[in-house]
Amino acid sequence: MISEMREKLSREIDQLSHELNVLLPQAIAQAVELGDLRENSEYKAALERQQFVQARLGQLHQRLNQLSQLASTEAPMDRVGLGSRVTVLDLESNDTDEYMVVLAEMMDIDAGHISLASPLGRALSNGRVGDEISIRLPHGSRRLRIMQLITVHQESAR
Repeated sequence: MISEMREKLSREIDQLSHELNVLLPQAIAQAVELGDLRENSEYKAALERQQFVQARLGQLHQRLNQLSQLASTEAPMDRVGLGSRVTVLDLESNDTDEYMVVLAEMMDIDAGHISLASPLGRALSNGRVGDEISIRLPHGSRRLRIMQLITVHQESAR
């Protein structure tokens, strides 16, 4: 799981680095050839994109660094944390759901991924099997019991 997150972040870093170092300089050079830079919308758009790409690269590098720290030291071995697979029982409907706790960049609701920063992710964080949690949602609240937990450490040992 951690390696999948690392790969996804690395791919986006590679794509944005290529854009920043190859594509944007070409776009800026073409815009400069068009003349007066004060009223040149292509030039302004290229510079804005360059600033966005630089900021996004900074965020991605920071996320990659955080991921490395989480993977090695902060992911709990017996509680819900990043990379955990959690099966919960809805105490009102008796429905069970399985979630994987991921970084926001990896979130895919259809695949059962939830962000550690989401309300459900925050509520589950540090939970253990048997714990009951309550979360408030816009349309009401849910009470859940953690039925099964596979941490990132257990997953990598498989």
